[in-house]
Amino acid sequence: MYISCDSTDGPERQTSCSENFLKRLITLEEINLIFLSFLGPDYWGLLNPEWKLCNRGRRQSPVDIEPSILLYDPGMGKVEVDKQKVNGTLKNTGHSVRFRLDPTSPAVMVNGGPLSYKYRVHEILLHYGRTDDKGSEHTISGHAFPAELQILGYNNQLYDSMVEAMPKTQGVVGVAVMVQISNFSSPDLRLLTSQLDKIIHKGQMKNITHISIQGLLPDTSQFMTYEGSTTMPGCHETVTWIVLNKPIYITKAEIFLLRRLMQGDEAHPKTILANNYRPPQPLYNRSVRTNVFNHDIGDNKCFDSRKLFYRGNVGFIHWIE
Repeated sequence: MYISCDSTDGPERQTSCSENFLKRLITLEEINLIFLSFLGPDYWGLLNPEWKLCNRGRRQSPVDIEPSILLYDPGMGKVEVDKQKVNGTLKNTGHSVRFRLDPTSPAVMVNGGPLSYKYRVHEILLHYGRTDDKGSEHTISGHAFPAELQILGYNNQLYDSMVEAMPKTQGVVGVAVMVQISNFSSPDLRLLTSQLDKIIHKGQMKNITHISIQGLLPDTSQFMTYEGSTTMPGCHETVTWIVLNKPIYITKAEIFLLRRLMQGDEAHPKTILANNYRPPQPLYNRSVRTNVFNHDIGDNKCFDSRKLFYRGNVGFIHWIE
């Protein structure tokens, strides 16, 4: 199929040609290569009609969390994550580092916080950058972190699987944790990072046993939350995002191993896997709520007051008035 777009064509013809070319491209390349191709996330909605929300949606993720517009919600308690240990598979998918839980493992549930239902953890994704100044999908006042760990679960009170839940109302929860570089990391995170040399190339997998999802997380009592989408095609606007207020830590040696991973297989390694994040999307009219209370405000009971706001510092976030 050959598509001709002459420079003398009108604007409508030029737009049609561009869209037809991009839609044709979807049949010529694998989806996981398009994900990180030179076209980038701005073109996802043109590559496939089923991904139109990626370009047209009004509740897309990730977002930049702007301190001055956070709303305090005292009704949100701690996010609860089950303690039991599970087995799963760590995989280089060619566009992310993914740990997917073995379906025969005990169910790990996420509930509480802003959630009205219980969600079963399905997988963990890791986004990271080539350099320390970028890598996270969510940002705080424009500040990115070197990496972001995302725990994704589906509403198993309404749906039977992630595939069924992903396009459905209140289908998915995403727990986002910022990752900072330090001299230490958690034992459960090391269970994953210690196997990175086994998944250098796309398609390579390594079984991981007896890992605690809860053990990967910092304190879950403080967070920010908003309604958004998956951060990969087709950008389904069915995700309740919970961005934890405290980071977890990774060592320089561990993030160095991450940055050695490749997009392609051993025969065609292509380029490195880093910078596998989607840029922040417009917030539009959505609210971002938090349950972090500034104890210095005394008798000020206007809990949704926009006088309270976050300030993001490198390494931590705290309240100021």
